[in-house]
Amino acid sequence: MNPPRRGTPDFLLLFLTFVLVSFGLAMVFSASSMTSAYYGDPWAFTKKQLIAVGIGTVGMLFCMNIHYSKLKKLVIPAFFFVVLALIFVIFTSKANGASSWYTLGKFGIQPTEFAKLIVIMYLASMISNKDEKFRNFKKGLLPALIVVGFVCFLIMLQPDFGSCMILFVCSAIVIMVGGSNLKHIFLLGTSFAVIGTIGVLLYLLKGGGKATDNYRISRFTSYIDPFSDPQGAGHQVVQSLYAFGHGGLWGAGFGQGIQKLHYLPEAHNDFIFAVIGEELGFIGSSLFILVFIIFIWRGILVAVRSPDMFGMLTGVGIMVMFAFQSFINIGGVTNAIPLTGVTLPFISAGGSSMMVSLISMGILLSISREHTHKETAPTKKRP
Repeated sequence: MNPPRRGTPDFLLLFLTFVLVSFGLAMVFSASSMTSAYYGDPWAFTKKQLIAVGIGTVGMLFCMNIHYSKLKKLVIPAFFFVVLALIFVIFTSKANGASSWYTLGKFGIQPTEFAKLIVIMYLASMISNKDEKFRNFKKGLLPALIVVGFVCFLIMLQPDFGSCMILFVCSAIVIMVGGSNLKHIFLLGTSFAVIGTIGVLLYLLKGGGKATDNYRISRFTSYIDPFSDPQGAGHQVVQSLYAFGHGGLWGAGFGQGIQKLHYLPEAHNDFIFAVIGEELGFIGSSLFILVFIIFIWRGILVAVRSPDMFGMLTGVGIMVMFAFQSFINIGGVTNAIPLTGVTLPFISAGGSSMMVSLISMGILLSISREHTHKETAPTKKRP
């Protein structure tokens, strides 16, 4: 007997994914071509991004064409593998003040990006297996908190505050949606607020007067008045704001930006939204944000329609990851919130981020196939 046919992937979600990836490739080329030309190849960063897109697309198609429930069996071994990767990466050489990368030739692998997806799926699997027992603090919520806390601790050892914050928020949403006791959530939320405030203060003051102190403090305080130190702590934000100012309403035109010409640091990576603002203007930036909001909305809709708890929690966690990471990136670049240095999903140059983003979409598209299967399944006629 042949297995029942599954439905088709959600077309709008698949289409928007390819739109964002294509737009990201175009903006990476625009933001990096002049810089990489000094190394003899204006396509250098774009080629690396294309390789990541190719690998990520293969992963997306693979995940999209198998039932997402089969991935549940791989969650635990994948979780332990990611934990080991996070431990060993701490002992690698530092780049930009953090030990976050494994270098493989000209490419780098960032295990934190994979950790975010794996932890979301691990929590989704744990909660769906425990079912009503998850409302019990000792048997349900406490083990989940230990897992999240341990992974966040490993990420902070790199240190990578932005990724740690993203992982914490995504995990908290998955835990709440998974049916945790609201009284426990309130008490823990209050405790974490106090502990988190103390932790941030200790993080800022860590080092006992070393030069790294000023760097850590500046990342959280320069947003108050970046123009008070435009050549120092506020340099990145100031150059980013100049880009938006130059773009105006309609933008300078694709490829015509000035700030990417050695003025704006990491123009093809963390600050690519500033390049979008300069070259496409307020109108273009707003259209991009609108498309991304529709993408998030559609993904959440697919997730909540999942036929089981594991699929629903995994889908919600993935879309919260995209939404919150985008909020942090755009907020930091526009000086709406302190700068933390995270990538803009599907848009920024970054192989690990792109591969994880596309694999995540493959999982979500696999979830969507179960809903469309129900909609298209023939109904039995009554005798």
